[in-house]
Amino acid sequence: MTKAMTGAKMVVQALVDQGVDVVFGYPGGAVLPIYDEIFQQNHIQHVLVRHEQGAVHAAEGYARSTGKLGVALVTSGPGATNAVTGLTDALLDSIPILVLTGQVPTFMIGSDAFQEADTVGITRPCTKHNWLVKDTDDLARTIHEACHVATAGRPGPVLVDIPKDVQFATGTYTAKTGRRSHYNPQVKGDINAITDLVKALEKAKRPLFYTGGGVINSGDAATQLLRELVAATNFPITSTLMGLGCYPASGDNWLGMLGMHGLYEANMAMHDCDLMINIGARFDDRITGVVEKFSPNSKKAHIDIDPSSINKVIHVDIPIVGDIAHVLEDLLKVWKSRGRKTNAEGVSKWWDQINEWRSIDCLKFTQTGKVIKPQYALSRLEALTKKYDRYITTEVGQHQMWAAQYLGFEDPNRWMTSGGLGTMGYGTPASIGVQMAHRDSLVINVAGEASWLMNMQEMGTAMQYKLPVKQFILNNERLGMVRQWQELLHGERYSSSWSESLPDFVKLAEAFGAKGIICSDPADLDDAIMEMITYDGPVIFDCLVEKHENCFPMIPSGKAHNDMILGENADTANAIQGAGGALV
Repeated sequence: MTKAMTGAKMVVQALVDQGVDVVFGYPGGAVLPIYDEIFQQNHIQHVLVRHEQGAVHAAEGYARSTGKLGVALVTSGPGATNAVTGLTDALLDSIPILVLTGQVPTFMIGSDAFQEADTVGITRPCTKHNWLVKDTDDLARTIHEACHVATAGRPGPVLVDIPKDVQFATGTYTAKTGRRSHYNPQVKGDINAITDLVKALEKAKRPLFYTGGGVINSGDAATQLLRELVAATNFPITSTLMGLGCYPASGDNWLGMLGMHGLYEANMAMHDCDLMINIGARFDDRITGVVEKFSPNSKKAHIDIDPSSINKVIHVDIPIVGDIAHVLEDLLKVWKSRGRKTNAEGVSKWWDQINEWRSIDCLKFTQTGKVIKPQYALSRLEALTKKYDRYITTEVGQHQMWAAQYLGFEDPNRWMTSGGLGTMGYGTPASIGVQMAHRDSLVINVAGEASWLMNMQEMGTAMQYKLPVKQFILNNERLGMVRQWQELLHGERYSSSWSESLPDFVKLAEAFGAKGIICSDPADLDDAIMEMITYDGPVIFDCLVEKHENCFPMIPSGKAHNDMILGENADTANAIQGAGGALV
């Protein structure tokens, strides 16, 4: 289909053709023609955020919880520069979003015009690809291509910069077609490499599946195939922060999250395994620690759709480039055709060892006294909300790690957090994006008071659109993770890590028109959480917790996976024995 229309109308029509139903944005002079077209249509709902960073994080939350493209619309200059943090966050966590930015008219580009910025230059390092459209006839095709690039292969953020005169001008609209793009990532894995991996599976005595967000990005087929493979082989499985939910937390083979604040049994298994199968993870430094000490005695396989991730950090013996769903489908076919063999005796002994590590109960804590421990707050949140159709977002810090440790995820796309960039201020707008996609679900943002304050203005968005998001703030009046590192690594010199002036969160909630709840007594916590859950609007829950609680387990900087600090309640004697005396 080709049709004459203005550039602004093309933007809206292209988004409709791409199946977009929600756009998060903030208007400004350079995008007013697009906003005028949005006003005159009923196919796309626009959500007015309070800050452009919030728009991009909301688009991320929408995308992560649906598996669909998230879209943000911002103006030129500061509108575009305010979007940079969200773009970088989406790039590191492989989230498919499209950001549309206004730009000064083409004849003014380079003249230091009002609200002009080199948006394409600024965002080139933090997008998968970006475009500056100077001809209205190219606009629709560019948006269609951008949507394809964002969602194909390893997902990521893309940006289209649209000068104002291009929006006003009339051109020829080109509809979305089935023609092949120049960007066509490899989806089928090399069958010889897959066969080599099957042979390794058959022989391994101490195997481990190490999964990441790539499994979730590959879609429901990938998670189902992964679960089939785990059940058929009886191999243990662990995950990165971004991969939580790709295998159910209640599953018998689940070891919990691994890495810097991962579970003891997961990290010990990673250190001692003889076959490590990386499925959709990128060997992030929070997982590997010191590269030379990472899984030192294992044969390593890596399945990833992004060829640049293979051998980038860790050299592997069996590299397989391809989409995870396709690769796992072929892997299961080859494995079944060869007789479904595993080293059952070796795997059984491996489970005996893993169960010894599990027995130390590294997340064990004791709730005593009248001060709420953060672990207790999250364990009660888990117990009281797990029966609901629940989605969790987080801010960044200690609370984020405790949430990953104590909240269980049975399915993918239920856990939205900032992994690679570690963006404070992510959770509140992300929760708004999730709630827009799932209006009738329970959406909870687990936050720290310091992170939460970074984008608290988005409570206005929640109120305007009647989004009943729950902000569950673990308030220790500290920059918790910074304070923990200062205690452990900097001689207890707490430089700028105490928040000495905090708002009254209940009054702040009421100022927005939301409900405020405060709880400081463990005996009152269950009732307060239920009050939060059952309230039919937005809630800010101020949960006052122990100020100097540390987040354990923890792998100290420069240490190997079997050299961990455990909490005071774990059975440290058993742990030392299991680690051969190497435990800190």
